[in-house]
Amino acid sequence: MKKPAPKQVTVASTQTVTPNMQRIVLEGDELAAFPPECEGSYIKLLFSPSGDTELSELSEQDRPVMRTYTIRRFSPQKRQIEVDFVRHTTNDLSCGFAARWAMSAQVGDIINIVGPGTIQDMNVEADWFLLIADMTALPALSAKIQKLPENATGYAVIKVASEADIQPLNAPKGVTVHWIFANADLAETVKTLPWLAGEASVWCACEFDAMRTLRQYLRNNKQVERENIYISSYWKQGVTEDGHKVIKQQDAKQHTA
Repeated sequence: MKKPAPKQVTVASTQTVTPNMQRIVLEGDELAAFPPECEGSYIKLLFSPSGDTELSELSEQDRPVMRTYTIRRFSPQKRQIEVDFVRHTTNDLSCGFAARWAMSAQVGDIINIVGPGTIQDMNVEADWFLLIADMTALPALSAKIQKLPENATGYAVIKVASEADIQPLNAPKGVTVHWIFANADLAETVKTLPWLAGEASVWCACEFDAMRTLRQYLRNNKQVERENIYISSYWKQGVTEDGHKVIKQQDAKQHTA
């Protein structure tokens, strides 16, 4: 099967929306082909092995380094997508190619992407909903929560670095949003919430160790059906992006065996 050709896009704007989140709008004619419902889907940003966005020096045998990010908003008319990046200090192991690029990107800069790719949708026919995220998954949660039914009930638990990193969400009135901060434990906070009656639909993306704790709690303790859970790790504390990718693949094999 032929791999999709990269799409070249240009930085239309870049702004620091909260102290620890950078928002970049990418535009390009090829984005007109994106499906209208692609908000919450993902793209992959392409880099050279040295972290450069210039790929012309790569041979046909060389593969670009890919980093995955969520489409937070899509404007078909403007042919633009909005992508949020967690801001890191440059000596943070979590600060990989994409985060460095985002913090220094200027209007007019060019980068190649592939996508969009989709992730598992939530079961919107469930009795209630539980959404869980840290800052890396806040853009995805922002897109998912606004697709819930207007009469939805449940919780969203979101861990951000500080109170200044809280963002407005388009959430149904019946979904209570809990913002927690740097020193709080995401998994333990979720466990303190009263478990509601009926069938739960869960969407969860966060740090690897928190994800494993929550997976154990949701699947084993609360016996949520697999088809009603999307749960993924977007990073691992103290590990580089590439190291996390290996650990994530190993974990996936163990839990699908």
